[in-house]
Amino acid sequence: MRRLAFGFADTGNSSTCYETEMFEPDAASRVGTKDAAHRMRRERGDAGAMRNPWLWTILLLGLGACNAQQSALHVFGAEARQVREMAILLTIGAAIIVTVMVLIYVRALRAPEGALSHRSGMRIILWLGAISPALILGALLLYALPAMRPRETAPGDLTIRVEGEQFWWRVAYGASRAGPGLVSANEIRLPVWRTVILELGAQDVIHSFWIPGLAGKMDMIPGRTNRLVVRAENAGRFRGVCAEFCGLSHALMAFDVIAMNPADFDAWLAGARGAGKGLVPSRGQSLFDAHGCGACHAIRGTAHMMRRSGLTLAVLDRGGTLGAGILPRTTANIAAFIRAPQIAKPGARMPAYPQLSEQEAIAIAHYLEGLK
Repeated sequence: MRRLAFGFADTGNSSTCYETEMFEPDAASRVGTKDAAHRMRRERGDAGAMRNPWLWTILLLGLGACNAQQSALHVFGAEARQVREMAILLTIGAAIIVTVMVLIYVRALRAPEGALSHRSGMRIILWLGAISPALILGALLLYALPAMRPRETAPGDLTIRVEGEQFWWRVAYGASRAGPGLVSANEIRLPVWRTVILELGAQDVIHSFWIPGLAGKMDMIPGRTNRLVVRAENAGRFRGVCAEFCGLSHALMAFDVIAMNPADFDAWLAGARGAGKGLVPSRGQSLFDAHGCGACHAIRGTAHMMRRSGLTLAVLDRGGTLGAGILPRTTANIAAFIRAPQIAKPGARMPAYPQLSEQEAIAIAHYLEGLK
């Protein structure tokens, strides 16, 4: 578009009138220029996103979080399987609702002016924006309600009491009013295809018990017992965690979950009840007694059998972990944990024993590893 422009120039003694030509782009040129600029910005944005190290870091961290031992998608229990199926259906339902809303938005933007009357627009909003989502959500609710019923139990079902403490887990098999039953720590063994009642409590603060592949979360509240009924369907070693902040070492409070065939579980339980018998006196045992370890930790078959404030040592799985799932169970790690537990687990209530020499701590570690 050609445009004439007039102006005056002041030369000091006189003023001069001048005329010049200016060119203004027409509408088509302006549209093309805007499209080109938008395309360039989009290309630069796409290239920047591909070069953004934070984006790749987040993606790699997300992939690194995938595992088969602690995952709500890799399930080994009936309850977790129902939760996974429900989550998939809810995701599909949400995706349908979002897709419908996006289609409505795109239709409203691209429709020519006057092509959609007010009555037609309100009808679309009513059916696609209100009635359809309500029907989808109602169907999902009807599907989810039966899954919320607790699993039925029978008088002969195995009962396991689990108590959360800072920062470890106390596990008692067959606990009743007559006695605590078989007491272990930081490890739960379950027979597959049997209904198990988990009685959950806490000694100090609120914890949250969660085995992602087995069932949903449940709070552990001091002074109260909550029941979680589960049924494992696949054998293997899995992992559980505390899902509610409970102190300095909350993130270091995990436990092993071992699902076993029923015959193997019965044999393990019978053998664990007799653990600690036939102990041979050793230097490690003498050091264990001399430094007062038995004041907190129970060992079956010894004078420290009835201690309660610390975890029971004689029935721990020698192939498991140390410190509630934070360290491999090796002689060096056991010895180092005895001397300075707060280094591996800040806030742990177990006192440090710096007065022990490294050789003495190793002797106690060998003694604990030899418990049968």
